[in-house]
Amino acid sequence: MRVYVPLTLPGLAEAYKTGELGAEPLLAYAVTPALREWYLSDDIEELEYAALNRAALASLRLLAADAGAVRRRVVVAVDVADGAAVADPDRALDPTALGEVRVAGPVKLAKAAAVHVDSDDAEEDVTAAVDALPAADGGDDDAQFVVDGAEDHELLWYATQEIPHLVGWGG
Repeated sequence: MRVYVPLTLPGLAEAYKTGELGAEPLLAYAVTPALREWYLSDDIEELEYAALNRAALASLRLLAADAGAVRRRVVVAVDVADGAAVADPDRALDPTALGEVRVAGPVKLAKAAAVHVDSDDAEEDVTAAVDALPAADGGDDDAQFVVDGAEDHELLWYATQEIPHLVGWGG
């Protein structure tokens, strides 16, 4: 099963150093029944793109918690065993939890299929989105518009071999 793990660049650097993607249970996003119902599509590529975007939003929240992190969203696409990623049934109807899963057991960075990262030109809009999150969470429509503006930037695809370069360890 493909899951999308939200990170920051410092989080990616730590994963590269340790070989593992975060603490257990690992928060990730995947094509869940609730996401399928919400997105109203049977196209698996569209559904995976929706899960990737949910993880990108979660990356914004991680950026909000780390004032020193470069304002670029990071999502790692990783394949885990079927059944390793489980959605919380108590949150199935919560719109903020669409596609959210918890992955039991350690998730090795070596299992990653790709890394998705904002380009440099997204930093200004991502910074604005991070700053607007509290107001958007409080129901401010203008702030939500700013948060949604980060989605105007497509995350770039990187092969896992490019991770050292992304985290500044590869020249």
